[in-house]
Amino acid sequence: MPLSPISTLLASARAGGYALGYFESWNLESLQGVIDAAERTRSPVIVGFNGEFLTRPERMAAERIKWHAALGRAAAETARVPCGLIFNECPRDRFVKQAVTAGFNLVMLADPAAPYEDYVRRVAGLAKFAHRRGAAVEAEIDELPIGTSGEVNTEHSSLTDPALAARFVAATGIDLLSISIGNVHVLMHGEQPLDLERLAQIRQRVDLPLGLHGGTGVPAASLREAIRMGVTKVAYGTYLKQRYLAALRKALDSSEINPHELLGMGGLHDVLVAGRLAVREAVLERIDLLGCCGRA
Repeated sequence: MPLSPISTLLASARAGGYALGYFESWNLESLQGVIDAAERTRSPVIVGFNGEFLTRPERMAAERIKWHAALGRAAAETARVPCGLIFNECPRDRFVKQAVTAGFNLVMLADPAAPYEDYVRRVAGLAKFAHRRGAAVEAEIDELPIGTSGEVNTEHSSLTDPALAARFVAATGIDLLSISIGNVHVLMHGEQPLDLERLAQIRQRVDLPLGLHGGTGVPAASLREAIRMGVTKVAYGTYLKQRYLAALRKALDSSEINPHELLGMGGLHDVLVAGRLAVREAVLERIDLLGCCGRA
């Protein structure tokens, strides 16, 4: 089916009281695994790639945004469930605009280091640019805590201020506001509950779809309540890559020496298949929490 407009997906989620899952991909097999799970559960879904990772100057080899857009669109347009396609969390304006013109229908300019007024100006300009081309814009005004060290680092993070969030939405014309209410980026172990009282305060002031990044570390009960209160998009990445890497390490610990059996034949020893299946099973573990199963 055609790539689903983000506005339609978000409106259906709000009306139905469920959230869309964004299960981040990084290659063909992870993308296949996400759509496998979405089709099995008949769930609308957002697929896509991390724009910050793809455009990092430190990459050993440059990536081509058009290739990722073409891959994502081909996957979405042949899926048996409605799909949106996001270029996620990129701080580099020109690449975000490239993603819009390449065919992503949701983009996110995320630059925590930017001064607030500068960020408002850039996001507002991006929203006008994207809307003229049929794409939607997600944005945030806070930096999430980071959990990569094994402990949650809150040094540069902040919780979303409801009044500031309302002003930001009015000034930028965005379609989706991602909020900071206790969720954590790249939480490697454990869980962190959400500040549901703050979510209620934000919901009173912001009549816009709300998103949560750092879905990996959100407890099930807290997540369900947040969705009931108006969260309509939840992003997952860390635990998918953890499962994927574990599956590849296990698959490579094999006595098989035929490289074709290990790469590309699609059988028992194929490491690419192992990665795809690991992502599929990881998505299946979480997607039911969002209330979106059977909504496609």
